[in-house]
Amino acid sequence: MLYLIPSPIGNLADITFRAIEILKSVDLILAEDTRTSSVLLNHYQINKPLSSYHQHNEHKIVEHLAEQLLAGKSMALLTDAGTPGISDPAYLLVKACIQHDIEVQCLPGATAFVPALVNSGLPINNFCFEGFLPLKKGRQTFLKRMAIEERTMVFYESPMRLVKTLAHFIEYFGGERLCCVSRELTKKFEENKRGTLQEVHDYFNAKTVKGEIVIVVQGAGKE
Repeated sequence: MLYLIPSPIGNLADITFRAIEILKSVDLILAEDTRTSSVLLNHYQINKPLSSYHQHNEHKIVEHLAEQLLAGKSMALLTDAGTPGISDPAYLLVKACIQHDIEVQCLPGATAFVPALVNSGLPINNFCFEGFLPLKKGRQTFLKRMAIEERTMVFYESPMRLVKTLAHFIEYFGGERLCCVSRELTKKFEENKRGTLQEVHDYFNAKTVKGEIVIVVQGAGKE
């Protein structure tokens, strides 16, 4: 059995009782960053073997992990924050498990884009989640496609690229498009800045940006 365990995106209390029980019961815990996951595991007094599983080694070890699962081991996959597979490693291992008829269970739990979307004040009856934007290749094509997207759009971004990305949104979407930037969700200094793209860009351009970022942008109006 492979369990996909959502980990807190900031506040360590944001984990389910079931997730803790499973983490205490499995043979091996796979962690995107063992140092980050150790903080969570130590907090809940979970002492289990820990192994690295991240985007730089997943191609090399995925078949070995599948063999261990076939041999009867149970494993739990943790990422640094949020639900595995949502802009984080998990897909290749889940795919391998399905190919080998290994049961996979994904627990419900923390993910950053849902609270950011809900508290944005923008329409959420229809939305699209795009994760991180292309850094270079394909970025212009991507932005042109998103400029005509009518659904509310949700993006992840790093703090050092936030202002540049907002500037690109203004260039392709227009500065009057409404948006909300959420950072440090669930933490002490959580902030949700709402306004037009231009207003939000100017706000963050005048300060030092820290923390994990979710950007929610209003969809294009119909002709």
